[in-house]
Amino acid sequence: MTTEVQQTALSRLESFIDAMIDLGQTGQIFGEHGIGKTATFFSHLARSRPDTALVYVPAANLTPDDLLVNAPVRDPRTGELALRQLVMSQLKPGRPFVLLIDDSLQAGGTIQSQLMQIACNWTLGEHDLRALGCVGVFLTDNESLTETSARRGDLALLDRMVTMRITANDTSWRRHLAAKYRPWDLRPVFSLWASLPPAVRELLSPRTLDHVLANAREGFPLRWGLPLIDGERLRLAEPGADGRPGQNRTAEILDRIAEAVGVSNPSTVPDPVRQVVRAALRNRWTVLLQGPPGCGKTELVRQTLREGLGREALYFSLPVTNVEDLCAPVPSADGTLDTLLAAKFTGPEPKAIVWDEYNRPKDKSAFAKLMEVTQEWSLAGRPIDNLRAQIAVQNPPYHLGRKLLVARNNIAQATRFTASLQVAPEDIPANEWLLARYGSDAETVLEWWKHDIDDEGRAWITKRTLERLIKLHRRGLPLEMATVYLGDGEYAPVPLTALMDRLGGRQVTGLRELARDADVWEARLRRAAEAGDEGGDDSDVVHQILANAELSQLKKHQAVVVRMVALLPAKLRATYLVGASRQQQRFWTEVFMGLRR
Repeated sequence: MTTEVQQTALSRLESFIDAMIDLGQTGQIFGEHGIGKTATFFSHLARSRPDTALVYVPAANLTPDDLLVNAPVRDPRTGELALRQLVMSQLKPGRPFVLLIDDSLQAGGTIQSQLMQIACNWTLGEHDLRALGCVGVFLTDNESLTETSARRGDLALLDRMVTMRITANDTSWRRHLAAKYRPWDLRPVFSLWASLPPAVRELLSPRTLDHVLANAREGFPLRWGLPLIDGERLRLAEPGADGRPGQNRTAEILDRIAEAVGVSNPSTVPDPVRQVVRAALRNRWTVLLQGPPGCGKTELVRQTLREGLGREALYFSLPVTNVEDLCAPVPSADGTLDTLLAAKFTGPEPKAIVWDEYNRPKDKSAFAKLMEVTQEWSLAGRPIDNLRAQIAVQNPPYHLGRKLLVARNNIAQATRFTASLQVAPEDIPANEWLLARYGSDAETVLEWWKHDIDDEGRAWITKRTLERLIKLHRRGLPLEMATVYLGDGEYAPVPLTALMDRLGGRQVTGLRELARDADVWEARLRRAAEAGDEGGDDSDVVHQILANAELSQLKKHQAVVVRMVALLPAKLRATYLVGASRQQQRFWTEVFMGLRR
Protein backbone atom coordinates (compact mmCIF):
# COMPACT_ATOMS: atom_id res chain seq x y z
CA MET A 1 0.00 0.00 0.00
CA THR A 2 1.43 3.37 -0.97
CA THR A 3 1.97 6.20 1.49
CA GLU A 4 -0.75 8.23 -0.22
CA VAL A 5 -3.27 5.41 0.13
CA GLN A 6 -2.31 4.89 3.76
CA GLN A 7 -2.89 8.54 4.50
CA THR A 8 -6.39 8.52 2.95
CA ALA A 9 -7.55 5.09 4.17
CA LEU A 10 -10.51 5.27 6.53
CA SER A 11 -10.18 4.10 10.10
CA ARG A 12 -12.55 1.45 11.41
CA LEU A 13 -14.59 4.08 13.27
CA GLU A 14 -14.83 6.34 10.20
CA SER A 15 -16.12 3.41 8.12
CA PHE A 16 -18.65 2.61 10.85
CA ILE A 17 -19.92 6.20 10.89
CA ASP A 18 -20.46 6.15 7.12
CA ALA A 19 -22.21 2.78 7.25
CA MET A 20 -24.65 3.77 10.00
CA ILE A 21 -25.59 6.98 8.19
CA ASP A 22 -26.17 5.08 4.92
CA LEU A 23 -28.25 2.40 6.67
CA GLY A 24 -30.20 4.82 8.89
CA GLN A 25 -29.24 2.86 12.02
CA THR A 26 -28.42 4.15 15.48
CA GLY A 27 -24.76 3.54 16.24
CA GLN A 28 -23.43 2.90 19.74
CA ILE A 29 -19.66 3.13 20.26
CA PHE A 30 -17.76 2.03 23.34
CA GLY A 31 -14.07 2.67 23.81
CA GLU A 32 -11.47 3.81 26.30
CA HIS A 33 -11.15 7.47 27.19
CA GLY A 34 -8.86 9.66 25.14
CA ILE A 35 -8.60 7.54 21.98
CA GLY A 36 -10.23 10.11 19.70
CA LYS A 37 -13.85 8.94 19.50
CA THR A 38 -15.38 12.43 19.57
CA ALA A 39 -12.56 14.02 17.57
CA THR A 40 -13.10 11.46 14.80
CA PHE A 41 -16.70 12.56 14.37
CA PHE A 42 -15.72 16.22 14.07
CA SER A 43 -12.86 15.66 11.62
CA HIS A 44 -14.42 12.91 9.50
CA LEU A 45 -17.80 14.56 8.95
CA ALA A 46 -16.19 17.91 8.16
CA ARG A 47 -14.03 16.20 5.53
CA SER A 48 -16.45 13.65 4.05
CA ARG A 49 -19.81 15.42 4.44
CA PRO A 50 -19.16 19.19 4.49
CA ASP A 51 -22.86 19.95 3.94
CA THR A 52 -23.86 17.97 7.03
CA ALA A 53 -23.73 19.55 10.49
CA LEU A 54 -22.56 17.69 13.58
CA VAL A 55 -24.83 18.36 16.54
CA TYR A 56 -22.73 17.52 19.58
CA VAL A 57 -24.64 16.90 22.81
CA PRO A 58 -22.55 16.08 25.93
CA ALA A 59 -24.95 13.94 27.93
CA ALA A 60 -22.97 14.14 31.17
CA ASN A 61 -24.11 17.71 31.80
CA LEU A 62 -27.67 17.54 30.49
CA THR A 63 -30.63 18.39 32.69
CA PRO A 64 -34.16 17.10 31.83
CA ASP A 65 -35.21 20.51 30.49
CA ASP A 66 -32.23 20.93 28.16
CA LEU A 67 -33.50 18.64 25.39
CA LEU A 68 -37.24 19.15 25.67
CA VAL A 69 -39.56 21.37 27.69
CA ASN A 70 -43.27 22.23 27.74
CA ALA A 71 -43.86 25.96 27.37
CA PRO A 72 -46.78 28.27 26.48
CA VAL A 73 -46.61 29.37 22.83
CA ARG A 74 -49.10 31.65 21.05
CA ASP A 75 -50.92 29.80 18.26
CA PRO A 76 -50.56 31.84 15.03
CA ARG A 77 -54.02 30.73 13.81
CA THR A 78 -56.11 31.56 16.88
CA GLY A 79 -53.86 33.95 18.75
CA GLU A 80 -54.38 31.89 21.90
CA LEU A 81 -51.67 30.50 24.16
CA ALA A 82 -51.21 26.76 23.85
CA LEU A 83 -48.84 24.32 25.52
CA ARG A 84 -46.17 23.10 23.13
CA GLN A 85 -43.14 20.87 23.44
CA LEU A 86 -40.06 22.90 22.54
CA VAL A 87 -36.98 21.04 21.38
CA MET A 88 -33.42 22.30 21.86
CA SER A 89 -32.46 24.73 19.10
CA GLN A 90 -29.34 22.73 18.10
CA LEU A 91 -31.69 20.04 16.74
CA LYS A 92 -32.96 22.53 14.15
CA PRO A 93 -29.75 23.59 12.40
CA GLY A 94 -31.52 24.19 9.09
CA ARG A 95 -29.55 21.54 7.18
CA PRO A 96 -28.89 17.80 7.40
CA PHE A 97 -27.22 16.86 10.67
CA VAL A 98 -25.71 13.97 12.59
CA LEU A 99 -26.58 13.83 16.29
CA LEU A 100 -23.70 12.74 18.53
CA ILE A 101 -24.61 12.07 22.17
CA ASP A 102 -21.28 11.91 23.97
CA ASP A 103 -20.71 10.36 27.42
CA SER A 104 -24.17 8.85 27.05
CA LEU A 105 -23.88 6.57 30.09
CA GLN A 106 -23.08 9.48 32.39
CA ALA A 107 -26.54 11.04 32.10
CA GLY A 108 -29.12 10.71 34.88
CA GLY A 109 -32.18 8.50 34.86
CA THR A 110 -34.60 11.00 33.30
CA ILE A 111 -32.14 11.82 30.54
CA GLN A 112 -31.60 8.09 29.89
CA SER A 113 -35.33 7.79 29.15
CA GLN A 114 -35.15 10.66 26.68
CA LEU A 115 -32.08 9.12 25.06
CA MET A 116 -33.95 5.82 24.71
CA GLN A 117 -36.63 7.53 22.61
CA ILE A 118 -33.98 9.20 20.45
CA ALA A 119 -31.98 6.00 19.95
CA CYS A 120 -35.00 3.79 19.25
CA ASN A 121 -37.24 5.99 17.12
CA TRP A 122 -35.15 9.06 16.24
CA THR A 123 -37.87 11.12 17.90
CA LEU A 124 -37.95 13.41 20.91
CA GLY A 125 -41.36 14.11 22.41
CA GLU A 126 -43.63 15.16 19.56
CA HIS A 127 -40.69 15.94 17.27
CA ASP A 128 -39.45 13.63 14.49
CA LEU A 129 -35.70 14.11 14.20
CA ARG A 130 -35.73 12.92 10.58
CA ALA A 131 -38.18 15.68 9.72
CA LEU A 132 -35.80 18.16 11.37
CA GLY A 133 -32.97 16.93 9.10
CA CYS A 134 -31.32 14.21 11.18
CA VAL A 135 -29.42 11.66 9.06
CA GLY A 136 -27.57 9.82 11.83
CA VAL A 137 -27.71 9.18 15.59
CA PHE A 138 -24.70 7.99 17.60
CA LEU A 139 -24.06 7.37 21.28
CA THR A 140 -20.51 7.14 22.62
CA ASP A 141 -18.94 6.41 26.01
CA ASN A 142 -16.48 4.36 28.01
CA GLU A 143 -18.10 1.36 29.68
CA SER A 144 -15.89 1.53 32.78
CA LEU A 145 -18.01 1.99 35.92
CA THR A 146 -15.27 4.23 37.34
CA GLU A 147 -16.20 6.84 34.74
CA THR A 148 -19.93 6.28 34.15
CA SER A 149 -23.07 6.28 36.27
CA ALA A 150 -25.02 3.47 34.58
CA ARG A 151 -24.95 0.32 32.50
CA ARG A 152 -27.20 0.14 29.45
CA GLY A 153 -28.99 -3.17 29.91
CA ASP A 154 -32.53 -2.56 28.61
CA LEU A 155 -32.98 -5.05 25.74
CA ALA A 156 -35.71 -2.89 24.18
CA LEU A 157 -33.11 -0.18 23.72
CA LEU A 158 -30.13 -2.39 22.87
CA ASP A 159 -32.16 -4.14 20.14
CA ARG A 160 -32.49 -0.83 18.27
CA MET A 161 -28.77 -0.09 17.95
CA VAL A 162 -25.67 -1.36 16.20
CA THR A 163 -22.89 -1.47 18.78
CA MET A 164 -19.15 -1.45 18.18
CA ARG A 165 -16.32 -1.63 20.68
CA ILE A 166 -13.16 0.13 19.55
CA THR A 167 -9.59 0.64 20.67
CA ALA A 168 -7.04 3.31 19.84
CA ASN A 169 -6.13 1.36 16.69
CA ASP A 170 -9.63 1.99 15.30
CA THR A 171 -9.34 5.79 15.13
CA SER A 172 -7.12 8.01 13.02
CA TRP A 173 -5.31 9.68 15.93
CA ARG A 174 -1.85 8.98 14.48
CA ARG A 175 -2.68 10.84 11.29
CA HIS A 176 -3.98 13.84 13.22
CA LEU A 177 -1.01 14.01 15.59
CA ALA A 178 1.41 13.71 12.67
CA ALA A 179 -0.27 16.70 11.02
CA LYS A 180 -0.48 18.69 14.24
CA TYR A 181 3.20 18.34 15.14
CA ARG A 182 4.89 18.92 11.79
CA PRO A 183 7.80 18.99 11.04
CA TRP A 184 8.48 16.36 13.70
CA ASP A 185 8.62 12.78 12.43
CA LEU A 186 6.41 11.00 14.95
CA ARG A 187 6.91 7.48 13.57
CA PRO A 188 9.46 6.62 16.32
CA VAL A 189 6.95 7.88 18.92
CA PHE A 190 4.17 5.74 17.46
CA SER A 191 6.50 2.71 17.41
CA LEU A 192 7.40 3.32 21.04
CA TRP A 193 3.72 3.61 21.98
CA ALA A 194 2.85 0.39 20.13
CA SER A 195 5.67 -1.46 21.94
CA LEU A 196 4.28 -0.65 25.40
CA PRO A 197 2.22 -3.20 27.34
CA PRO A 198 -1.58 -2.81 26.84
CA ALA A 199 -2.12 -1.47 30.37
CA VAL A 200 0.52 1.23 29.88
CA ARG A 201 -0.88 2.13 26.44
CA GLU A 202 -4.28 2.63 28.08
CA LEU A 203 -2.73 5.01 30.60
CA LEU A 204 -0.77 6.85 27.91
CA SER A 205 -3.86 7.34 25.75
CA PRO A 206 -3.61 9.24 22.45
CA ARG A 207 -5.11 12.29 24.16
CA THR A 208 -2.47 12.17 26.90
CA LEU A 209 0.29 11.55 24.35
CA ASP A 210 -0.94 14.66 22.52
CA HIS A 211 -0.55 16.65 25.75
CA VAL A 212 2.94 15.25 26.35
CA LEU A 213 3.99 16.34 22.84
CA ALA A 214 2.42 19.78 23.34
CA ASN A 215 4.54 20.34 26.44
CA ALA A 216 7.62 19.01 24.65
CA ARG A 217 7.15 21.54 21.86
CA GLU A 218 7.07 24.37 24.41
CA GLY A 219 10.26 23.15 26.11
CA PHE A 220 8.36 22.20 29.28
CA PRO A 221 8.81 19.03 31.36
CA LEU A 222 7.02 16.26 29.51
CA ARG A 223 5.48 14.97 32.76
CA TRP A 224 3.25 18.06 32.77
CA GLY A 225 1.26 16.35 30.03
CA LEU A 226 0.35 13.48 32.37
CA PRO A 227 -2.87 14.07 34.34
CA LEU A 228 -3.25 14.55 38.09
CA ILE A 229 -5.68 11.98 39.47
CA ASP A 230 -6.79 12.60 43.06
CA GLY A 231 -3.85 14.92 43.43
CA GLU A 232 -1.19 12.46 42.27
CA ARG A 233 0.65 12.40 38.95
CA LEU A 234 -0.35 9.48 36.72
CA ARG A 235 2.33 6.77 36.81
CA LEU A 236 3.05 4.79 33.65
CA ALA A 237 3.31 1.41 35.32
CA GLU A 238 1.94 -2.01 34.39
CA PRO A 239 -0.03 -3.63 37.22
CA GLY A 240 1.43 -6.78 38.68
CA ALA A 241 -0.30 -10.10 39.28
CA ASP A 242 -1.63 -8.83 42.61
CA GLY A 243 -3.15 -5.75 40.98
CA ARG A 244 -0.63 -3.36 42.49
CA PRO A 245 1.35 -1.03 40.20
CA GLY A 246 4.58 -2.56 38.99
CA GLN A 247 7.76 -0.77 37.98
CA ASN A 248 7.25 2.94 37.40
CA ARG A 249 8.37 3.54 33.80
CA THR A 250 7.26 7.16 33.58
CA ALA A 251 10.70 8.80 33.43
CA GLU A 252 12.03 6.21 30.97
CA ILE A 253 9.09 6.50 28.56
CA LEU A 254 9.01 10.30 28.62
CA ASP A 255 12.77 10.53 28.07
CA ARG A 256 12.44 8.21 25.08
CA ILE A 257 9.66 10.37 23.62
CA ALA A 258 11.82 13.50 24.08
CA GLU A 259 14.75 11.77 22.38
CA ALA A 260 12.53 10.63 19.50
CA VAL A 261 11.46 14.19 18.67
CA GLY A 262 14.86 15.74 19.43
CA VAL A 263 14.04 17.89 22.46
CA SER A 264 15.17 17.96 26.08
CA ASN A 265 13.00 16.83 28.98
CA PRO A 266 13.83 19.34 31.74
CA SER A 267 12.95 18.63 35.35
CA THR A 268 11.47 22.13 35.65
CA VAL A 269 11.59 25.59 34.06
CA PRO A 270 12.09 29.01 35.66
CA ASP A 271 8.93 30.83 36.71
CA PRO A 272 6.76 27.82 35.73
CA VAL A 273 3.32 29.23 36.50
CA ARG A 274 3.68 32.35 34.39
CA GLN A 275 5.36 30.39 31.60
CA VAL A 276 2.57 27.83 31.34
CA VAL A 277 -0.20 30.46 31.55
CA ARG A 278 1.43 32.41 28.71
CA ALA A 279 1.70 29.19 26.70
CA ALA A 280 -1.99 28.55 27.36
CA LEU A 281 -2.86 31.93 25.84
CA ARG A 282 -0.64 31.30 22.80
CA ASN A 283 -1.88 27.78 22.13
CA ARG A 284 -5.47 27.76 23.44
CA TRP A 285 -4.72 25.32 26.25
CA THR A 286 -6.64 24.20 29.29
CA VAL A 287 -4.27 24.07 32.28
CA LEU A 288 -4.59 22.67 35.81
CA LEU A 289 -2.53 24.17 38.62
CA GLN A 290 -2.48 22.30 41.92
CA GLY A 291 -0.75 23.76 44.93
CA PRO A 292 -1.07 24.30 48.68
CA PRO A 293 -3.46 26.95 50.00
CA GLY A 294 -2.23 30.48 50.49
CA CYS A 295 0.77 30.39 48.14
CA GLY A 296 -0.63 32.97 45.69
CA LYS A 297 -1.58 30.71 42.75
CA THR A 298 -4.83 32.42 41.83
CA GLU A 299 -3.54 35.98 42.04
CA LEU A 300 -0.51 35.17 39.89
CA VAL A 301 -2.71 33.46 37.30
CA ARG A 302 -5.11 36.40 37.13
CA GLN A 303 -2.25 38.90 36.89
CA THR A 304 -0.56 36.95 34.09
CA LEU A 305 -3.80 36.59 32.14
CA ARG A 306 -4.52 40.29 32.61
CA GLU A 307 -1.12 41.15 31.13
CA GLY A 308 -1.61 38.76 28.20
CA LEU A 309 -5.21 39.74 27.38
CA GLY A 310 -5.12 43.42 28.25
CA ARG A 311 -8.28 42.86 30.29
CA GLU A 312 -9.53 40.87 33.27
CA ALA A 313 -10.08 37.13 32.88
CA LEU A 314 -13.50 35.62 33.57
CA TYR A 315 -13.39 34.34 37.14
CA PHE A 316 -15.53 31.60 38.69
CA SER A 317 -15.14 30.22 42.20
CA LEU A 318 -16.59 26.71 42.01
CA PRO A 319 -17.92 26.50 45.61
CA VAL A 320 -20.40 29.29 44.79
CA THR A 321 -21.01 28.60 41.08
CA ASN A 322 -24.39 27.23 39.95
CA VAL A 323 -25.22 25.83 36.54
CA GLU A 324 -27.45 28.88 36.01
CA ASP A 325 -24.39 31.09 36.44
CA LEU A 326 -23.03 29.57 33.22
CA CYS A 327 -26.06 28.94 31.00
CA ALA A 328 -29.81 28.22 31.09
CA PRO A 329 -32.40 26.91 28.58
CA VAL A 330 -35.16 29.37 27.56
CA PRO A 331 -38.00 29.26 24.99
CA SER A 332 -37.19 31.23 21.85
CA ALA A 333 -39.40 33.09 19.41
CA ASP A 334 -39.04 30.42 16.69
CA GLY A 335 -40.57 27.74 18.91
CA THR A 336 -37.34 26.04 19.93
CA LEU A 337 -35.56 25.70 23.24
CA ASP A 338 -32.54 27.97 23.12
CA THR A 339 -29.64 28.19 25.53
CA LEU A 340 -28.66 31.54 26.95
CA LEU A 341 -25.02 31.90 27.94
CA ALA A 342 -24.03 34.13 30.82
CA ALA A 343 -23.38 37.65 29.55
CA LYS A 344 -19.66 37.46 30.32
CA PHE A 345 -19.29 34.60 27.79
CA THR A 346 -20.74 36.64 24.92
CA GLY A 347 -19.07 39.26 22.76
CA PRO A 348 -16.08 39.08 20.37
CA GLU A 349 -13.39 40.30 22.79
CA PRO A 350 -10.61 37.87 23.79
CA LYS A 351 -11.41 35.83 26.89
CA ALA A 352 -9.74 33.55 29.37
CA ILE A 353 -11.42 31.69 32.23
CA VAL A 354 -10.11 31.02 35.72
CA TRP A 355 -11.87 28.09 37.42
CA ASP A 356 -10.83 28.67 41.04
CA GLU A 357 -11.16 25.95 43.70
CA TYR A 358 -11.77 23.59 40.78
CA ASN A 359 -12.08 20.47 42.93
CA ARG A 360 -14.53 22.06 45.38
CA PRO A 361 -17.67 22.29 43.16
CA LYS A 362 -20.94 23.41 44.67
CA ASP A 363 -22.78 20.47 43.09
CA LYS A 364 -22.28 17.72 40.54
CA SER A 365 -24.28 19.43 37.80
CA ALA A 366 -22.03 22.49 37.78
CA PHE A 367 -18.95 20.28 37.70
CA ALA A 368 -20.45 18.27 34.83
CA LYS A 369 -20.89 21.44 32.78
CA LEU A 370 -17.19 22.11 33.18
CA MET A 371 -16.34 18.83 31.46
CA GLU A 372 -17.84 20.18 28.26
CA VAL A 373 -16.21 23.59 28.60
CA THR A 374 -12.74 22.24 29.31
CA GLN A 375 -12.87 19.61 26.55
CA GLU A 376 -14.98 21.19 23.79
CA TRP A 377 -14.68 24.92 24.68
CA SER A 378 -18.46 25.23 24.46
CA LEU A 379 -21.50 25.43 26.73
CA ALA A 380 -24.60 23.39 25.87
CA GLY A 381 -23.17 22.99 22.38
CA ARG A 382 -22.59 26.73 21.88
CA PRO A 383 -18.92 27.68 21.34
CA ILE A 384 -17.59 30.48 23.54
CA ASP A 385 -16.40 33.18 21.15
CA ASN A 386 -12.68 34.02 21.23
CA LEU A 387 -11.93 31.94 24.32
CA ARG A 388 -8.13 31.71 24.38
CA ALA A 389 -7.26 29.86 27.60
CA GLN A 390 -8.74 28.12 30.61
CA ILE A 391 -6.87 27.80 33.90
CA ALA A 392 -8.20 25.60 36.70
CA VAL A 393 -6.70 26.13 40.16
CA GLN A 394 -7.06 23.69 43.03
CA ASN A 395 -5.58 22.40 46.30
CA PRO A 396 -4.18 18.88 46.76
CA PRO A 397 -6.22 16.32 48.72
CA TYR A 398 -3.63 16.35 51.52
CA HIS A 399 -1.32 19.07 52.82
CA LEU A 400 0.94 19.02 55.89
CA GLY A 401 -0.53 15.66 56.86
CA ARG A 402 -4.10 16.94 56.90
CA LYS A 403 -6.93 16.07 54.51
CA LEU A 404 -8.53 18.92 52.60
CA LEU A 405 -12.23 18.86 51.69
CA VAL A 406 -11.84 18.44 47.93
CA ALA A 407 -13.67 16.22 45.44
CA ARG A 408 -12.22 13.16 43.76
CA ASN A 409 -11.80 12.99 39.99
CA ASN A 410 -11.39 10.18 37.47
CA ILE A 411 -8.97 9.80 34.59
CA ALA A 412 -11.52 11.00 32.02
CA GLN A 413 -11.88 14.30 33.88
CA ALA A 414 -8.17 14.59 34.60
CA THR A 415 -7.08 14.19 30.98
CA ARG A 416 -8.98 17.29 29.88
CA PHE A 417 -5.92 19.44 30.66
CA THR A 418 -3.05 19.99 28.24
CA ALA A 419 -0.70 20.77 31.13
CA SER A 420 -1.09 19.78 34.80
CA LEU A 421 1.33 21.38 37.25
CA GLN A 422 2.03 20.63 40.89
CA VAL A 423 2.92 24.08 42.16
CA ALA A 424 5.26 24.63 45.09
CA PRO A 425 5.37 27.92 47.06
CA GLU A 426 8.78 28.75 45.57
CA ASP A 427 7.19 28.69 42.10
CA ILE A 428 5.07 31.74 42.98
CA PRO A 429 7.00 35.07 42.99
CA ALA A 430 4.83 36.51 45.74
CA ASN A 431 7.87 37.82 47.63
CA GLU A 432 8.34 40.67 45.19
CA TRP A 433 4.70 41.66 45.64
CA LEU A 434 5.15 41.70 49.43
CA LEU A 435 8.28 43.84 49.12
CA ALA A 436 6.58 46.30 46.77
CA ARG A 437 3.58 46.64 49.08
CA TYR A 438 5.08 46.48 52.56
CA GLY A 439 8.69 47.64 52.10
CA SER A 440 11.12 47.16 55.00
CA ASP A 441 8.59 45.20 57.09
CA ALA A 442 8.33 42.66 54.28
CA GLU A 443 12.12 42.48 54.04
CA THR A 444 12.36 41.65 57.73
CA VAL A 445 9.61 39.00 57.63
CA LEU A 446 11.05 37.39 54.51
CA GLU A 447 14.56 37.28 56.01
CA TRP A 448 13.05 35.42 58.99
CA TRP A 449 11.13 33.05 56.69
CA LYS A 450 14.23 32.23 54.64
CA HIS A 451 16.86 31.98 57.40
CA ASP A 452 15.30 31.34 60.81
CA ILE A 453 12.85 28.45 60.28
CA ASP A 454 13.22 25.01 58.69
CA ASP A 455 11.46 23.57 55.63
CA GLU A 456 8.52 22.30 57.65
CA GLY A 457 8.06 25.71 59.23
CA ARG A 458 8.16 27.39 55.82
CA ALA A 459 5.43 25.01 54.63
CA TRP A 460 3.17 26.22 57.46
CA ILE A 461 3.91 29.91 56.79
CA THR A 462 2.31 30.64 53.43
CA LYS A 463 2.61 33.92 51.55
CA ARG A 464 -0.88 34.71 52.77
CA THR A 465 0.32 34.14 56.35
CA LEU A 466 3.36 36.35 55.78
CA GLU A 467 1.07 39.20 54.79
CA ARG A 468 -1.04 38.68 57.92
CA LEU A 469 2.10 38.71 60.08
CA ILE A 470 3.07 42.08 58.62
CA LYS A 471 -0.40 43.53 59.13
CA LEU A 472 -0.67 42.34 62.72
CA HIS A 473 2.83 43.64 63.51
CA ARG A 474 1.86 47.07 62.22
CA ARG A 475 -1.18 47.12 64.50
CA GLY A 476 0.79 45.86 67.49
CA LEU A 477 -1.25 42.64 67.76
CA PRO A 478 0.13 39.23 68.82
CA LEU A 479 1.80 37.59 65.84
CA GLU A 480 0.62 34.09 66.76
CA MET A 481 -2.90 35.01 65.65
CA ALA A 482 -1.62 35.38 62.07
CA THR A 483 -0.66 31.71 61.84
CA VAL A 484 -3.06 28.89 60.99
CA TYR A 485 -5.38 28.01 63.88
CA LEU A 486 -5.64 24.22 64.31
CA GLY A 487 -8.30 24.11 67.03
CA ASP A 488 -8.38 23.69 70.81
CA GLY A 489 -6.10 26.67 71.34
CA GLU A 490 -3.38 25.26 69.07
CA TYR A 491 -1.73 27.28 66.29
CA ALA A 492 0.66 26.18 63.53
CA PRO A 493 3.82 24.71 65.13
CA VAL A 494 6.22 27.46 64.06
CA PRO A 495 8.34 29.39 66.62
CA LEU A 496 7.94 33.15 66.22
CA THR A 497 10.60 34.28 68.72
CA ALA A 498 13.21 35.00 66.03
CA LEU A 499 10.69 37.02 64.04
CA MET A 500 9.73 39.10 67.06
CA ASP A 501 13.45 39.71 67.73
CA ARG A 502 14.00 40.83 64.13
CA LEU A 503 11.00 43.15 64.20
CA GLY A 504 12.19 44.42 67.58
CA GLY A 505 15.56 45.44 66.15
CA ARG A 506 17.85 42.50 67.00
CA GLN A 507 21.10 42.58 65.01
CA VAL A 508 20.73 40.34 61.95
CA THR A 509 22.43 40.04 58.58
CA GLY A 510 20.53 40.39 55.32
CA LEU A 511 21.22 42.21 52.08
CA ARG A 512 20.17 45.49 53.64
CA GLU A 513 22.66 45.04 56.50
CA LEU A 514 25.31 43.76 54.08
CA ALA A 515 25.02 46.94 52.02
CA ARG A 516 25.16 49.10 55.14
CA ASP A 517 28.48 47.49 56.22
CA ALA A 518 29.82 46.87 52.71
CA ASP A 519 33.44 47.87 53.50
CA VAL A 520 33.61 45.48 56.46
CA TRP A 521 32.20 42.56 54.46
CA GLU A 522 34.44 43.29 51.48
CA ALA A 523 37.49 43.08 53.76
CA ARG A 524 36.25 39.76 55.17
CA LEU A 525 35.78 38.32 51.67
CA ARG A 526 39.26 39.43 50.61
CA ARG A 527 40.78 37.59 53.56
CA ALA A 528 38.72 34.48 52.70
CA ALA A 529 39.83 34.67 49.05
CA GLU A 530 43.48 34.99 50.02
CA ALA A 531 43.16 31.92 52.25
CA GLY A 532 42.12 29.69 49.33
CA ASP A 533 39.94 29.19 46.24
CA GLU A 534 37.16 27.56 48.27
CA GLY A 535 36.46 30.70 50.34
CA GLY A 536 35.45 30.50 54.00
CA ASP A 537 32.53 30.93 56.38
CA ASP A 538 32.15 34.60 55.44
CA SER A 539 31.96 33.61 51.76
CA ASP A 540 29.17 31.17 52.56
CA VAL A 541 27.22 33.81 54.53
CA VAL A 542 27.40 36.36 51.69
CA HIS A 543 26.53 33.68 49.13
CA GLN A 544 23.39 32.69 51.05
CA ILE A 545 22.34 36.32 51.39
CA LEU A 546 22.67 36.91 47.64
CA ALA A 547 21.04 33.59 46.70
CA ASN A 548 17.99 34.27 48.89
CA ALA A 549 17.54 37.92 47.93
CA GLU A 550 14.68 38.96 45.68
CA LEU A 551 15.40 40.61 42.34
CA SER A 552 14.17 44.02 43.50
CA GLN A 553 16.54 43.85 46.48
CA LEU A 554 19.47 42.89 44.24
CA LYS A 555 18.75 45.78 41.88
CA LYS A 556 18.41 48.20 44.79
CA HIS A 557 21.89 47.29 46.04
CA GLN A 558 23.46 46.38 42.67
CA ALA A 559 26.74 48.24 43.25
CA VAL A 560 27.33 46.37 46.52
CA VAL A 561 26.32 43.07 44.89
CA VAL A 562 28.98 43.57 42.18
CA ARG A 563 31.65 44.26 44.84
CA MET A 564 30.79 41.13 46.80
CA VAL A 565 30.36 38.76 43.85
CA ALA A 566 33.80 39.67 42.52
CA LEU A 567 35.33 38.16 45.68
CA LEU A 568 33.25 34.98 45.85
CA PRO A 569 34.55 31.60 44.61
CA ALA A 570 33.63 30.86 40.98
CA LYS A 571 31.70 27.73 41.95
CA LEU A 572 29.33 29.82 44.09
CA ARG A 573 28.82 32.47 41.40
CA ALA A 574 27.82 29.79 38.88
CA THR A 575 24.81 28.76 40.98
CA TYR A 576 23.01 32.10 40.55
CA LEU A 577 21.95 31.24 36.99
CA VAL A 578 20.65 27.75 37.77
CA GLY A 579 16.85 27.62 37.89
CA ALA A 580 16.60 31.43 37.83
CA SER A 581 13.85 33.31 36.03
CA ARG A 582 14.61 35.13 32.79
CA GLN A 583 14.75 38.48 34.61
CA GLN A 584 17.13 37.11 37.27
CA GLN A 585 19.35 35.55 34.61
CA ARG A 586 19.52 38.89 32.82
CA PHE A 587 20.51 40.64 36.06
CA TRP A 588 23.28 38.17 36.88
CA THR A 589 24.54 38.15 33.30
CA GLU A 590 24.95 41.94 33.48
CA VAL A 591 26.79 41.58 36.80
CA PHE A 592 29.17 38.94 35.39
CA MET A 593 29.79 40.96 32.23
CA GLY A 594 30.64 43.94 34.44
CA LEU A 595 33.20 41.82 36.29
CA ARG A 596 34.93 40.92 33.02
CA ARG A 597 35.17 44.57 32.00
